[in-house]
Amino acid sequence: MFILSRFIKKSFKMKKFLLLVMVVAVISCTQKEKSPVAENYLPETPKLSSDIMTPEVLWSFGRVVGTQVSPDGKTAVYTVNWVNMEKNKSFRDIYSIPVEGGEPVNLTNTPENEGEIKWCPDGKKIGYLSSVSGSSQMWEMNPDGGGKKQVTEVEGGIFGFDYAPDLSKIYFLKTMKLDKDIHDLFPDLPKANARLENDIMYRHWDAWHDYTYNHIFVADYSDEKITTGKDIMEGERFDSPNKPHGGTEQIAWSADGKTIAYTCKKKTGKEYAISTNTDIYLYNTESGETLNLTSGMMGYDQNPVFSPDGKKIAWESMERDGYEADKIRLFVANLETGEKKDYTESFDNNAAGLKWSADAKSIWFISNAQGTDEIFRLDLADGSIARITDGVHDYQNVAVAGDKLVAEKVSMSNPAEIFVVDAITGKDNPLTQVNKGILDQLTFGKVEERWIPTTDGKQMLVWVIYPPHFDPAKKYPALLYNGGGPQSTVSQFWSYRWNFQMMAANNYIIVAPNRRGLPGFGQEWNEQISKDYGGQNIKDLLTAIDEVSKEPFVDKDHLGAVGASYGGYSVMFLAGNHEKRFKAFIAHDGIFNFEHMYNTTEEMWFVDWDYGGAYWDKTNAAAQRSYSFSPHKFVDKWDTPILIVQGEKDYRVPAEQGMAAFNAAIMKGVPAQMLYLPEENHWVLQPQNGILWQRVFFNWLDKYLKE
Repeated sequence: MFILSRFIKKSFKMKKFLLLVMVVAVISCTQKEKSPVAENYLPETPKLSSDIMTPEVLWSFGRVVGTQVSPDGKTAVYTVNWVNMEKNKSFRDIYSIPVEGGEPVNLTNTPENEGEIKWCPDGKKIGYLSSVSGSSQMWEMNPDGGGKKQVTEVEGGIFGFDYAPDLSKIYFLKTMKLDKDIHDLFPDLPKANARLENDIMYRHWDAWHDYTYNHIFVADYSDEKITTGKDIMEGERFDSPNKPHGGTEQIAWSADGKTIAYTCKKKTGKEYAISTNTDIYLYNTESGETLNLTSGMMGYDQNPVFSPDGKKIAWESMERDGYEADKIRLFVANLETGEKKDYTESFDNNAAGLKWSADAKSIWFISNAQGTDEIFRLDLADGSIARITDGVHDYQNVAVAGDKLVAEKVSMSNPAEIFVVDAITGKDNPLTQVNKGILDQLTFGKVEERWIPTTDGKQMLVWVIYPPHFDPAKKYPALLYNGGGPQSTVSQFWSYRWNFQMMAANNYIIVAPNRRGLPGFGQEWNEQISKDYGGQNIKDLLTAIDEVSKEPFVDKDHLGAVGASYGGYSVMFLAGNHEKRFKAFIAHDGIFNFEHMYNTTEEMWFVDWDYGGAYWDKTNAAAQRSYSFSPHKFVDKWDTPILIVQGEKDYRVPAEQGMAAFNAAIMKGVPAQMLYLPEENHWVLQPQNGILWQRVFFNWLDKYLKE
């Protein structure tokens, strides 16, 4: 009886315990459901109702970026961005995967964005940026995701970092306020809202100058939280990395941890605006001395990388000041002798994304080769350059992993995934399949490579993208895609706005030519466009659409022309010079009035080089010819419906350009619409604005090309 009683009491206690556990579990689950942690990424592949891509499906893809390989070459870490359309923002997490293959592991899972991954040189930790503490700081974790620890606690936060190879130091990047704003000048007017400018470059790309500069700080690396460091550019009103798009790729540690190489354009105001002359500087962490490695080299010099043996440094170099699309040369300097050498003198294309081999005998790089971005290898012993990969794809961000390469690969039919590449044969195998679940449910159109003769007897690569379930017995409206840059290759890119498979999914034939003025086809082809905006490249565009329109499945009575940036200019120029070819136009952030553009854009080297100079210089024949190509001079011939898209925060092609074009069309009686985006810049970045962009885009085209 006692035993039974004890058992009953024990059972009752057990039931109470189990009940308590169940209550706690329910509470925990409820709390977990309410937690933003569960909203950090998309855990399940969406089930699609159709095999035809929609804008909503396009924005559901995970975006793979920032691949880094461990020092032993065995593990790759990377980030994936997922979009939460309801919240109108993206979330970014860090993942790892064995280079030999296997299942990916999610290393972070917070409502914040983690990224800027750096492996600790000994491979024992992974450094990354996170704002989970309230500001962007450097954190570390074990390779399995455990042991997360905040490393820096720098006032105002940081936006980049890297370890010294010997682990004695780190550098970190932060902004420093060095210029006086209106409240510094007039402290008795705290509610005044104004700017007082004395020079140009008061705004750049998509932001006004905020009186701060990007600076590099060096600090000792230890178990203690890093709160401060030595500013290696103290008091200098210059940026490193360079604004607006520079990051840690512009900075490098030497093998012995005693030197930092950094990229900087040490100019301000007008001098900054008219020049592309960035230099590579070498800062000695022991003496505090700084040496200009590229003094006298007048174009872009950037993105330095030290050799693993510490004897050499390589970097990307352009020769001519003021020319952003000059050939990107691969330069190497011998740090012992000071000798500098261009290893791409006989290589007629660009060399970017430099990575040293472990034995310091070779450099891997990426170059566009006739419409695709491929991996190449430079052998320093004999200066020979070998092409490693070949295919209909673009490689990005190559990394060395022992005797293999790891790189992100993308195409018009596949968003970026990570591949392992054989360093000898170029054969690759997928390492990640982040988007396989969605891709398996979709049908994409065929991407066809065509070579078309131009009006001056050359051959031009034209991509033709067909609708899914294409029927050659039917007729389809066609779109001429006008590329941007102006010197940006129409390669195998994947875009979340200018996505060719998205356009094809709406039953359009897409014609995407690599017209004159694009890299990847030799420097002569690339340079021809400067000071000839309305010339041969326009003939190339019209040749492409005319040739493809000869196909029986193209409805040549329903052709459209679309494009952004220089492509937007091309559309506006064609609007007055298309000789009735097109029935609808879409111009996004395009140049309408060259004279107004000259006085309102920010980096003056762009218009000075491409136009040839100022419009008021009547003695400059090249410049005067350039201004004769301004679309506003042909508005009298506009007679075709045009959609204008314009971001307010676009300071490269200011918003007034799009507004002027739209107003001109309306005043002319041409059917027109303007999609104005007050929070966007030269691109559309916010998710819901991206969906809106797609809907307006196709509504406009369907109205005039399908009805």
